[in-house]
Amino acid sequence: MIPPYFEVENLTKRFGGLTAVNGISFQISRDEIVGLIGPNGSGKTTLLRLITGILKPDSGKVRFKGRDITRSKPWAIVDQGIAGTFQVARPFRRLPIIANVMVACLSPRAMKRGEWIKTIEARALDALEFVGISDLALEPASCLSHGDLRRLEIARAIATEPELLLLDEPFSGLNPAETELLAKSIRRLHKGGRFGRLHSEGPTMIIIEHKLAELMKIVDRVIVLDFGELIADGIPEEIVKDERVIEACMGRGVR
Repeated sequence: MIPPYFEVENLTKRFGGLTAVNGISFQISRDEIVGLIGPNGSGKTTLLRLITGILKPDSGKVRFKGRDITRSKPWAIVDQGIAGTFQVARPFRRLPIIANVMVACLSPRAMKRGEWIKTIEARALDALEFVGISDLALEPASCLSHGDLRRLEIARAIATEPELLLLDEPFSGLNPAETELLAKSIRRLHKGGRFGRLHSEGPTMIIIEHKLAELMKIVDRVIVLDFGELIADGIPEEIVKDERVIEACMGRGVR
């Protein structure tokens, strides 16, 4: 039997008396873009931190391509092909923007899989062009706006050549035009239009986002959390009509 491409099984994380993630289980196929939504405090970011190894669960398993990565170090998880961005960007603020991405290009995985471009600098610039900030490559990261910091985080993540990409609110701080441009880039990346030149398809994705209208246009499936529990899992057309989801995300009385 072929194991699931990516699987979370009965994952639980507590902080003192608060259960942030409570027995969550789901599977993701190789070619999916999955949205992860829910109200503030529902456990979305905690779940991503558990997947990337930043946090360790109290119980449960995370498996990637059949391998148990639950207790792996974050750097080892990146080397296996999982990379992510988070709500709070933490660049090397005194370094040029391109140097921030060059650091990611030096990861063992990227070094092994990046032969198609000759220099690390060129690969870093390629990632910055993909997210639309290559014109700022030589500026210090401290000069970036909040929206551009989000794009730098994505550039650093994709520079590691991920097979599973986790994006925590990629549209945060972007205006409608910037949001649409990044959404198109995400779809192109998923189809192999950027780093996918190394393989037949781009990365599988899990995307946390509060801009639901934009998110629903690009995802194949939506997982919904509320109070640390999975309350819905289905295609966008089903999720937007689910009464539990409407109540959790928008409040009682909203239809």
